[in-house]
Amino acid sequence: MNPLQTLITLAAFLLTLGVLVSFHEFGHFLVARLCGVRVLRFALGFGKPLFTYVARNRTEWVVATIPLGGYVKLLDGRDIEQRISESERFEAFDAKPLWQRSLIVAAGPLANFILAVALFAIIYISGVAQLPARLDAPPETSLAADLGVIAGDQVVGWKSIPDGSENALNAEGFDAIPSWNILRWKLLDAVTGREGFVLELRNPSGGHSFKVFKGVDLPQISPESDPFMALGVRPLPSPQSEWLKLQLGPLDALVYASERVWLITKVSTRLMLGLFTGNTSLKQLGGPLSIADMAGKSAQIGWQPFLAFLALMSISIGLLNLVPLPMLDGGQLLYDAWELVAGKRISVSMQEQLQKVGFFLLISLSLLALFNDLQRYLSP
Repeated sequence: MNPLQTLITLAAFLLTLGVLVSFHEFGHFLVARLCGVRVLRFALGFGKPLFTYVARNRTEWVVATIPLGGYVKLLDGRDIEQRISESERFEAFDAKPLWQRSLIVAAGPLANFILAVALFAIIYISGVAQLPARLDAPPETSLAADLGVIAGDQVVGWKSIPDGSENALNAEGFDAIPSWNILRWKLLDAVTGREGFVLELRNPSGGHSFKVFKGVDLPQISPESDPFMALGVRPLPSPQSEWLKLQLGPLDALVYASERVWLITKVSTRLMLGLFTGNTSLKQLGGPLSIADMAGKSAQIGWQPFLAFLALMSISIGLLNLVPLPMLDGGQLLYDAWELVAGKRISVSMQEQLQKVGFFLLISLSLLALFNDLQRYLSP
């Protein structure tokens, strides 16, 4: 990697972390202020402060030396390091009703999903070139080959059939498929959800046909296999001159971007759950080196791929923070669920013990991701 590429990769990495962390923490900050909670500190990064500014509302804004995260520190009576007077008590986080506390916690991940929608919408409003949904010849042993799919077939419609039966095979209810980009995520959604579907195809001679992929026949997701190979639905390489341009108005772009984020979120959630079922390999975990590499490569290709990368990373961060582990937003929401059911809060001492467990698990996952990175990029 030459010095310019290294500089671009580093800049893209820092920009990625800065944007994603800022939006996540700003979600917490904004909802906390709307609920009347005082924010003591809004920090980007950890370690020694590089820049500090104290606003009129007494919030301390900090940019620190280690740009690998950030946090919002709230006025909270359960924090043993804080001394809160009676006149300040109404501004404390722990003094607020449960629904407000839960909303403040959930606002961070929610901000990441909103950011992803906004980024995708910007791409669609500006217009983006996309690969046609024209299919390559399927492998002989694939499901598509068994169903008679041939090279050059163009996918023009999609219809989900949860029961996997052919009874739903009619001309109604099909979604238009203008590009492979759209078809790819629908296929991933179907395979990870084990949900059957029908493809409406237009063959090279102009004729139409329907191919039914039953849910029971779909390939299993596993670390060792490529589901697209087993399925046999792959794009036919096409020259740039044949690519399609997707360009939408602002409202249509927001709707389309929201649908895309929801679809990606569903697929990503199933793949994350696959870490516990064994369907997803721990070797697929990526750390800071992977993020930096992907950020740099996408930035060098163009601003649209970089925004798409930011959107995908924002979805991932939103989902990761909803995992019910102590020290993550999902862990706090789990505490809130306990309080709602049991009618009382988990004790501070119990939270401290659970945080130690959560810290150990997060450090273990981080070290595993870093180890995967080192194997991926430093092995000969």
